[in-house]
Amino acid sequence: MTDLGPMKPRPDPPEAALDRLTGASGRQDRLTHLEHIPARPAQYAGWPAGLRPEVVSAISATGIKQPWTHQAEAANLAIHGQNVVIATGTASGKSLAYLAPVLSALLDGTEAKNGRGATGLYLAPTKALAADQLRRLGELRTAAEAGEAGEAGKAGAGTGGVRGAGGARRSGDAADNSPRTEGAERATGSLHGASRLTRVRAAVYDGDTPFEEREWVRQYAAYVLTNPDMLHRAILPGHARWASFLKALRYVVIDECHTYRGVFGSHVAQVLRRLRRLCARYGSHPVFLLASATVAEPGHSAERLTGLPVAEVTADGSPRGETVFALWEPPLTELAGEHGAPVRRSATAEAADLLTDLVLDGTRTVVFVRSRRGAELVSVIAQERLAEAAGHATARRVAAYRGGYLPEERRALERALHSGALLGLASTSALELGVDVAGLDAVLLAGYPGTRASVWQQAGRAGREGGGALAVLIARDDPLDTYLVHHPDSLFRQPVESTVLDPDNPHVLAPHLCAAAAELPLTAPADLELFGPSTPILLPQLERRGMLRRRGENSWFWTRRERAADLVDIRGEGGAPVRVVEADTGRLLGTVDAGAAHTTVHTGAVHLHQGRSYLVRELDLEDSVALVAEADPPYSTVARDTTHIAVLGTDRQVAWGDATLNFGSVEVTNQVVSFLKRRLLTGEILGETKLDLPPRTLRTRAVWWTVTEEQLEDAGFLPEELPGAAHAAEHASIGLLPLFATCDRWDIGGVSVPLHPDTGLPTVFVYDGHSGGAGFAERGFERAQEWLSATLQAITSCECERGCPSCIQSPKCGNGNDPLDKQGAIRLLTLLLAGSAAAAAKPQQAEGSPSPTLGSGSGSGSGSGSA
Repeated sequence: MTDLGPMKPRPDPPEAALDRLTGASGRQDRLTHLEHIPARPAQYAGWPAGLRPEVVSAISATGIKQPWTHQAEAANLAIHGQNVVIATGTASGKSLAYLAPVLSALLDGTEAKNGRGATGLYLAPTKALAADQLRRLGELRTAAEAGEAGEAGKAGAGTGGVRGAGGARRSGDAADNSPRTEGAERATGSLHGASRLTRVRAAVYDGDTPFEEREWVRQYAAYVLTNPDMLHRAILPGHARWASFLKALRYVVIDECHTYRGVFGSHVAQVLRRLRRLCARYGSHPVFLLASATVAEPGHSAERLTGLPVAEVTADGSPRGETVFALWEPPLTELAGEHGAPVRRSATAEAADLLTDLVLDGTRTVVFVRSRRGAELVSVIAQERLAEAAGHATARRVAAYRGGYLPEERRALERALHSGALLGLASTSALELGVDVAGLDAVLLAGYPGTRASVWQQAGRAGREGGGALAVLIARDDPLDTYLVHHPDSLFRQPVESTVLDPDNPHVLAPHLCAAAAELPLTAPADLELFGPSTPILLPQLERRGMLRRRGENSWFWTRRERAADLVDIRGEGGAPVRVVEADTGRLLGTVDAGAAHTTVHTGAVHLHQGRSYLVRELDLEDSVALVAEADPPYSTVARDTTHIAVLGTDRQVAWGDATLNFGSVEVTNQVVSFLKRRLLTGEILGETKLDLPPRTLRTRAVWWTVTEEQLEDAGFLPEELPGAAHAAEHASIGLLPLFATCDRWDIGGVSVPLHPDTGLPTVFVYDGHSGGAGFAERGFERAQEWLSATLQAITSCECERGCPSCIQSPKCGNGNDPLDKQGAIRLLTLLLAGSAAAAAKPQQAEGSPSPTLGSGSGSGSGSGSA
């Protein structure tokens, strides 16, 4: 570690900071690759002519005299009524690009008799982000008022802005909404842009909004900031009370739209279709404005999400300084894992050491960690080491950030980072979606965050005022992380991923058809086209189940007394959520999706809530309650399970020589059988505890491949070698799929079977861990040659002898990572890929493949599996 010197106004070049990190004792071999990303100059344009001058003046008063090219392009498209997605880098001013046309339209609306001739709806994936947008709107007004006051020589002449500090939930008119107040404001504010901006009444509407304020929002707010959950549960079912708002709806802003992926994204896509349907009923056809991190095919993803054609803006005109990006692999330790496998030092411990050295050097740094507990650990370890090296005053310049902070706490963190009072921050990805932090000097990523898009989103936090920036990706002891730090082209020379979602998933669509029918009876053919090709198949099924009633030839009505919107939790898997209750006090801490309860809140599990650790005393499945007690164990827990799988139908099939690659529907029976205790900093396994939980069944989508007995004989496989080889290939392929599909290892599962009864052949399955599928397995099928080639490379290049967590061992294997055969997996994948060159150019549709909701299997395969 370096000695603490005077804090520098600007840090040394990033190469110098990296040299000091690698120069420390024992670190010379940890740097596996260094990438230099050149600086980029700013490109400016003029604001489009259709913007109101008051808006342009307000923006100018914040110090922005000209927009960057992508901001001007997106605003121009929006003004001319085109749906648009802006997909540019972190801190590229995307919010201003959509806020300018929205405010301009809302200002037009203030001239209507009711003061609300135009409205806007802002949707964010988190409450924190909606509150942050309201704060930004208030800052825009305040800057404009200050500018006008200065020009007029009147200090403090403005009357608008956000009421209260930081956490205000309403902006614009005061609570007194009498005609006298509004009329007086129009009369006195007509000459000033700031006063006119103040007339645009904005408010947050979420689960924390007091009930007495909700009526005010419905009646008076022109710009409502909310989330998809409230849109689904409150606004759409209560649309009659929102009639005047929906009738005037001009713009729908969907912020951070790249987060809407998988099952959650598919649910949001159907919620947006329900919104469009009700808007059309009230005579409005809003323009959709979407903001995204840099992703592949943002226009296509936005079209899947909204169901509408969307123009894309991807040429980033914002400036960037040079970025030095390092790939870093922690060393092997003397510890031994399962079956004597070598264990690497954890990314969490390594990140804490690097953060300590960077803070001692006066470098503003943020560490992104995948879990709340991990973020807290990095912060605590760094504080302890800083206290030893430089005293407690320096230690206090490091903090942790997690989701659930109050707005004022988040604002305080922002101010501390911007001012330099805080030099180090350890955070989960909540920082991406709730805190305005850019212009740091260094970013450490403690583990690959799951997608290339997230890598660039997080790394983009570094770089202030055009200066250089340092980014370091620290590999976890994991197949994907290990592969990336040794194959840098997969990170730096490949495009970012597309967002994967499947709105036609029948398990997603069915409850939304019910919700839509409860809002307004479904009619053909318009609603059949709106909700997608699965709709005509699902409507008769919903009739037979007594959920919908058909009247005449073309209408369907909701028939039940309960709220149709309550049929589904758009962030969950259906079923009653499990309540997490503190045993000693009866306090409700939160809920866990029913589908995740067996693996996350089983008896003995360590459960994290807002930075605190709890031990689960008992999981009561009948009452859907997990009783917990606060504790601070030195370990984490990982559930293990066993899996059986049955093929319901094959939709697509490709011949790879004598081998086959398949995609279709499967039924998975899964049972959590035990859990491991792992020491927090080292990952050392402390023990395994058996569990007695019932099996669960899941109908989903899968990709699978088969080889023939003849191929195995020709390759010299002995019968006893096959189970370990297939099992190892399955584990590694699960670990590498997130590189090609926008998913996490925990979103998918797998099974390997030496002889599967449905295929009659040795078979390896990888399936989506969500009812009806989430699109991940299908993406694996479409990119199978690249995916399985990368899997083979990951296993081959790992320096271990018999297999380890960096290549073929899985933390969630219900069979205790036994049997596993590393060399057998290499031979098996080589055999499979040898036939891939003979694959057809385009996958062929399998004849007679059943509907994903109607197919049935002839049996089930049981083998080595990882859920």
